[in-house]
Amino acid sequence: MIVKLGRERDPRGSEMTTNVRWWIQAGLMLGFLLGVLPGVVAAQVGGGGLTGGSADASGTQLQPLTLDEALTRALESNRELRRAQLGLLEAEGQVTEAWGNVYPRVDLSTSYTRNLSPTATFLPAILFNPDADPNELMRVQFGADNVWSGSISVEQPIFEAQAFVGVGAAGRFQALQEESVRGVVHEVVTGVRIEYYGLLLARERARLTERSLERVRESLVETRALARAGLASEYDVLRLEVEVANLEPQLRRAENEVRQSERELVTQLELEPGARVEPVGSLASINLEEPEANTAENRRLLQLFGFEPPADLDEEGLGELFSRARVNSSALQQVGLNEELRHAELRAEQADFFPRVFLFGSYDVQAQQDGSPEFFGMSGQRGYGRNVGIRVSIPLFTGMQRGARVQQRRASLRSAELEFELAEDRLRDELRTVLESTEEARLRSSSQALAVEQARRGYEIASAQYREGTSSQLELTDAEVALRQSEFNYAEAVFDYLSARAQLDRIVGRMPVPGQ
Repeated sequence: MIVKLGRERDPRGSEMTTNVRWWIQAGLMLGFLLGVLPGVVAAQVGGGGLTGGSADASGTQLQPLTLDEALTRALESNRELRRAQLGLLEAEGQVTEAWGNVYPRVDLSTSYTRNLSPTATFLPAILFNPDADPNELMRVQFGADNVWSGSISVEQPIFEAQAFVGVGAAGRFQALQEESVRGVVHEVVTGVRIEYYGLLLARERARLTERSLERVRESLVETRALARAGLASEYDVLRLEVEVANLEPQLRRAENEVRQSERELVTQLELEPGARVEPVGSLASINLEEPEANTAENRRLLQLFGFEPPADLDEEGLGELFSRARVNSSALQQVGLNEELRHAELRAEQADFFPRVFLFGSYDVQAQQDGSPEFFGMSGQRGYGRNVGIRVSIPLFTGMQRGARVQQRRASLRSAELEFELAEDRLRDELRTVLESTEEARLRSSSQALAVEQARRGYEIASAQYREGTSSQLELTDAEVALRQSEFNYAEAVFDYLSARAQLDRIVGRMPVPGQ
């Protein structure tokens, strides 16, 4: 819509019409200076995001949260990380248990029996008295009222291949769990960083929508005034009313996205349910080309990188980078350790075919006595037994179970080898994709920065033309919306760049350290 405002005389030469138009233009210009410019200046100075402070529009208290604080909190209280650490404790216990099969085993046992009716039997009396009748039986009691027994036995494996190989398998499992903990740390740090950047982007979107809605509402008020003065059509009013009706649900949706991003971050950081956090920094004002030109908060966002990719990366450089990622990537290391674990399990099953050799010894004490119990009776009422020996066990036939288990372990090992080969290919592809995404986002941010400058210049031109009366308020509003939209596009490009850098740190296996 173009509304011509000026001081030219009408065809009939009516001075009154000129004065009316002049006063309308002056009133609109005053409204622009008092209402529009302060909001624009505040938005320009603020540099993006919802204004940092202590409360949102509803008065809910907001807690400022830096990325360092978020990462530190996540590493201290994340539940996935705690689960991985508990898995490591379990693995350490399994290693200790495996070593127990190699150490000697010592058993101590003792017992006491009170015979209420000692066992008795009948024997031919002729055994004790040759002159007795052959058919005569004599009652003979076995055991006394009190029976004591004690024994200590020692068994030491001399050769048990399965036990020794089992120790190695348990060690591989522990190494796998340790690498799993490192992998969870990488995933948590990467996830928190991306969620933090996502919250910043959601706030940028909400700010853009809110400012656009304010501008359209102001234009609607002014256009209605012009329509009442006969200087605007009903269609212009309807057009702005429809735009307001479209922007209001968009603002609500953008605010819901902010709350959703907040809830996801709060859950990740184990904060109190319903807590409101305010991220520190602004994606729309980050300067990727000149990091030192940023504010302290934005500089910190750019400093929290664990790996700096080379500027010019050819195929040879990509190969070197892949070699580094192959060594440091936790995901690939876990697959490799899983392969080693499966190989150790195969050796353990194969070791079941070897004989087992044990050295054993025992020391026994037995005592019996009648009457009141006395601990192991008198010296004459005790008997002793000592023995040592060696035991060899050779498995001959177990119903083909050992061969079946070996076959299963071989299949598991081959599956793990294929998984490692696939993981290598995926790591190479993912590394190349993330590097390309990083470069694309950086180039896009440069072009969007130029678009922001052009949109800002367009807004200045529209403002000047409006002050001169050669353009309408709607054109000025459109220019302001274009400026904000270009700022959001730039913020989105910065978000993509920061997210790609976070993924690159995870792939290469180098994580930023909070506070450093």
